[in-house]
Amino acid sequence: MPRYPRAPCVPLVVALLVAVAAACSTRTPRNVNDALVITPLTLGAAEPSLAPQLTVNGDRALVSWIETQGRTSLLKFAERTPSGWSEPRTAASGDDWFTNPADVPSVIRLEDATLVAQWLQTTDEHLEAYDVRLAFSNDDGKTWSAAASPHHDGTKSQHGFVSLFQPPGGGLGLIWLDGREVDPDPDKHKDNMSLRAATFDRDGKETTETAVDDRVCDCCPTAVAITADGPIAAFRDRSKDEVRDISVARLVKNQWTPSQTVHADGWQIDACPINGPAISARGRQVAVAWMTAKDDQGRAFAAFSNDAGATFGAPIRLDDAASQGRVGVAIGDDGSAVASWIEVANQRSQLQIRRIDSSGARGSAQTVTAGAASASGFPRLARHGDEVLLAWTETSDGRSTIRTAVAK
Repeated sequence: MPRYPRAPCVPLVVALLVAVAAACSTRTPRNVNDALVITPLTLGAAEPSLAPQLTVNGDRALVSWIETQGRTSLLKFAERTPSGWSEPRTAASGDDWFTNPADVPSVIRLEDATLVAQWLQTTDEHLEAYDVRLAFSNDDGKTWSAAASPHHDGTKSQHGFVSLFQPPGGGLGLIWLDGREVDPDPDKHKDNMSLRAATFDRDGKETTETAVDDRVCDCCPTAVAITADGPIAAFRDRSKDEVRDISVARLVKNQWTPSQTVHADGWQIDACPINGPAISARGRQVAVAWMTAKDDQGRAFAAFSNDAGATFGAPIRLDDAASQGRVGVAIGDDGSAVASWIEVANQRSQLQIRRIDSSGARGSAQTVTAGAASASGFPRLARHGDEVLLAWTETSDGRSTIRTAVAK
């Protein structure tokens, strides 16, 4: 089945969400009515730039994005410092990349200071086929290893929507959508996009590659968080009857658990909405945010878990009128969370955030930026210490630029 941008997609009058509801917490949350102070952060991203991503590992936070120069794409990144973002550096570049606003590259810094970059390299333009490529740097990005792929099926198919993470004990983990079981001929009726995972040791050697779920939505971004019990992946699942609700899978004793639906929305749709979930964890508390449009009405929701994602509480609606989806969520040390989504009201689209907690309480929505839906691209949100980082794409006069801000 074709994927973004060619896949038949639901009109993005769907929901971006980010709320959290769930089991009780022994911590005392902040008052959700406390206003967030949103402050712009200057980032040295040149025009045109697109496809931002945020990664946080321990106390190290990075923002990455793509800059284009003619046919050449460059993966740039900067690191959060006490005085702002560092000067941008280039992790990789190429003139044969697959680029779009939803399926984005990223850079993560591991606990041993190793940098890992991932991007997508086209293998067949006609088939819209591309591979995940990884490179490692042990000298703070001055030099990088030769690029390699975590998948070894050898098919000219779609591999993407990667989420990088560091598993307990070190090394690198990642999940991605894998099209090795998809045939471009619709008459073959072979269209099972799968979710796969791989791990690498501290020396950058691949140690495992495995299937997580053998039938998932074709082009919705994935997400991973690390709980006290280990990694948990969130993704849009896909049933035989084309119900595409959000599921999670947990890595327990080096095995991925069977997929579990976060909430049975029952959204049945024979197309990909290009709207994946967001996930955040602190200890054994997990928050998952997602969108659904079961009745052709975009809505944003979230749910809390107090047992590392084994079970989830009832969802809480986050948007006030309607949502375009593209959510973010981040749990703080007190157990409350900050969520982001694109609100649609009065023919305007706004990137908004608000505080929420597991009781279902939510603070007032605050606008980060307003404009056409496409102007905000696919925003990103991540917790870094006592601050929440935001990154999005702004477009003016046909040229796009990455913007960032911090909320406290």
